[in-house]
Amino acid sequence: MPAAKPVSGPPAFTLLAGAPDGRARAVALALLDDDGDLSLGPGAAEVSERLDVDLLALLDQAGASAAAGSATALPFAGLTVYAVGAGDAGPDALRKAGAALARAARGSDEVVSAVQAVGDEAGLTAFVAGAVLASFRFSLRTEDDRPGAVRRFALAYASPETDAPVLERAEAIARASWEARRLATVPANIKNPAWLADEALRLAEPGGLKTKVWDEVQLAKDGFGGILAVGRASDSPPRLVRLDYAPRRRGPHVVLVGKGITFDTGGLSIKPGEAMMNMKRDMTGAAVVAATMGALHQVGCPIRVTGLLAIAENSIGGDAMRPGDVITHWGGRTTEVTNTDAEGRLVLADALQYAVSELKPDLLLDVATLTGAMKVALGLHTGGYFATDEGAAGHVEAASRASGERMWRMPLAAEYESLLASKVADADNAPGRAGAITAALFLQHFTGGLPWLHLDIASVGDSLADKDEYTAGPTGFGVRLLLHWLGSENPLEGVGR
Repeated sequence: MPAAKPVSGPPAFTLLAGAPDGRARAVALALLDDDGDLSLGPGAAEVSERLDVDLLALLDQAGASAAAGSATALPFAGLTVYAVGAGDAGPDALRKAGAALARAARGSDEVVSAVQAVGDEAGLTAFVAGAVLASFRFSLRTEDDRPGAVRRFALAYASPETDAPVLERAEAIARASWEARRLATVPANIKNPAWLADEALRLAEPGGLKTKVWDEVQLAKDGFGGILAVGRASDSPPRLVRLDYAPRRRGPHVVLVGKGITFDTGGLSIKPGEAMMNMKRDMTGAAVVAATMGALHQVGCPIRVTGLLAIAENSIGGDAMRPGDVITHWGGRTTEVTNTDAEGRLVLADALQYAVSELKPDLLLDVATLTGAMKVALGLHTGGYFATDEGAAGHVEAASRASGERMWRMPLAAEYESLLASKVADADNAPGRAGAITAALFLQHFTGGLPWLHLDIASVGDSLADKDEYTAGPTGFGVRLLLHWLGSENPLEGVGR
């Protein structure tokens, strides 16, 4: 098989204490709106003096804009100047600015940027996320003549003493999101359950996480009926992966559960051909959990976190799970399978119940590309979440704003509970109405009454085009949100009260 890797890794970053010097071959400046007139941020005077030109006049002639995410290139002999719209210089605008610069400067070895200097620490973090993630590319081509990503950004006007830890943390968050996107982009002929389990272990190693993997024999012995049922028709057997992060200061405990369907045909309730084209990314939830777990030590997460990755391939064959089958989950609860394409909740249910009974966390969170209904509800730019705890919901809202990964709270509407009724089992896996809500209600039965968050990111699992920090294809959505949250000073403040 070919190596499953992007053309190049994420760009590197360095800090410069002062202005761009005369050796720079590519310089980026912030373009701002000054009461309707264009103005340039730090570094403009030095660059103008070096070139002996009126940069603002040239930018005005070029129709440049200060709108966040715009970029105008001015090429000179020996130097290219990128004027990047910085909008209001807030984090959202600087995230777009970083992405715009990364795209405009493709093919450059190094860009000296003063764009981020117009923002604060949150702006620096956002700029780095934009620059890293807009640089993402994955290719298994034997030849690729497209311009490569910028290899290095030198950040001017930095204070190494105060900005170095901010940059280190920002890079960790952005690179973790990159890893989740990479895992989701790898084609399914490479990415079977065993491969994904191995990748999770690789990501766990730098942080010294404890790990455990259940293969198909151990899953059967321990009674993980949902994971086994979904994966039993595939030639690639399912896996369950456990990753444990434990800082020196013991205390509260969070469990993250990720859906890891490495390819989803829909099973015998087969998907239409077009609907299968992006199903290699139906394991994004597991990728998000694995990448988050691997970066917890880098963001200084102060609490214990366990990650559970429920991994299977939903395939078709003589031993495939059938509509009408009744399966028994870990812990004994039964489900009637009326639609084999509602498989994600079946593997999540096993892992959630295991977490409740064996790990007894203070907060339980699952993340999954779970329902097409979420796309209908929220479109393609906002993820949905459900919460049984107001404190936890508040953390999601705050982390969503800080990370730029936009989420909208959905109702756990109890009036739809009756739709889950089955004549032969404890629940029906596919009631057919209020799809995102009934999926959440189905999962709630496996949460043991614990504070619980359910992140349905099916609406944001893919980007249709290059836009802002997203590149066309799988997004890895959720990593930045979780790391902003779990890397905060008190991630469980107000939870469970």
